[in-house]
Amino acid sequence: MITPKIQNLNNLLLEIEYKFKKKLEEVKTLDDVINLEIQFLGKKSLIKDFLNHLKNNSLIEKKNFGKKINLLKQKIILALQTIKEKLKQKSYDEINFQKNINVGLPSFFLPCGSIHPLNQVIEQIEDIFLSLGYEIHDGLELEKELYNFDMMNMGKEHPSRAMQDSFYIDEQTLLRTHTSSVQVKSMLARKSQPLKVISSGKVFRRDNDDSNHSHQFMQLEGFVIDKNINLKDLKQHILFFLETFFNKKPEIRIRPSYFPFTEPSIEVDLLVTPKEKPSFYLEILGAGLIHPQVIVNGGYDPLKYQGFAFGIGIERIAMLKYRIEDIRSFYNSDIRFLKQF
Repeated sequence: MITPKIQNLNNLLLEIEYKFKKKLEEVKTLDDVINLEIQFLGKKSLIKDFLNHLKNNSLIEKKNFGKKINLLKQKIILALQTIKEKLKQKSYDEINFQKNINVGLPSFFLPCGSIHPLNQVIEQIEDIFLSLGYEIHDGLELEKELYNFDMMNMGKEHPSRAMQDSFYIDEQTLLRTHTSSVQVKSMLARKSQPLKVISSGKVFRRDNDDSNHSHQFMQLEGFVIDKNINLKDLKQHILFFLETFFNKKPEIRIRPSYFPFTEPSIEVDLLVTPKEKPSFYLEILGAGLIHPQVIVNGGYDPLKYQGFAFGIGIERIAMLKYRIEDIRSFYNSDIRFLKQF
């Protein structure tokens, strides 16, 4: 049975598609195409607004509408690419006609570019968490030691710094070692109100580059601050994310771990089943309940508010989804690799 609320969401999705078709008919220039892309696919687009309408719906409804949204996005992307090529060809024809160029001469094939696979994965993850009511907050790559370490319960003499200290610009400024530096800033800005935030971007570590490690990589941080938050809430969010991202029910293993900014801390391993090789568990993210001291540093009362946080390595999860064996493939600018996406 379709409830009035579901019917309204279906109507809203149809309205977005109708608006796009009407706007597409009005496109005259390449600038119009760019503006249309921002309006329907950007971070503040109509589709992102639609995802916000889903935050209070059931998980099944979110999953069903997620598939419809992805189909609509694919239609929009294809339509924009088609009209863009037509406008480019029209522009070239006009130039050739004006300059009396022999358009019959053979030319080089120039393939269209595409979004980098890591950015594609980030967009997929953002869509999933936006459907759960999360906000997207941006952070600084060049960060103060105060927010990167001190406010995250990692003081100057804390031993956990030994694994992360790197790339200092001066005594108080460094290239951030994790996206967790967004946590306290977001908490201080919200002033003791409930929070559901994700933040992604580059992070930098003192590490030796090999097939599984890089001194620079992408990370997505997520955290929730509210009353009566517990590990069960964290587990449900992780399971929903993994099932939606991999499009199948995941088999995971949760084991205790240690991070200075969470207590208790856990790591989540995913069962990997490669072809013609034995199955094994692979760590995919770290998480836990936010440490009371971090909550205090963010201006919240830990007796009233609790929270959980998780960190996802974008390269690691992309390698699993697309069966990529070497992390360096993402950064070598090899067109043979990139054009597959």
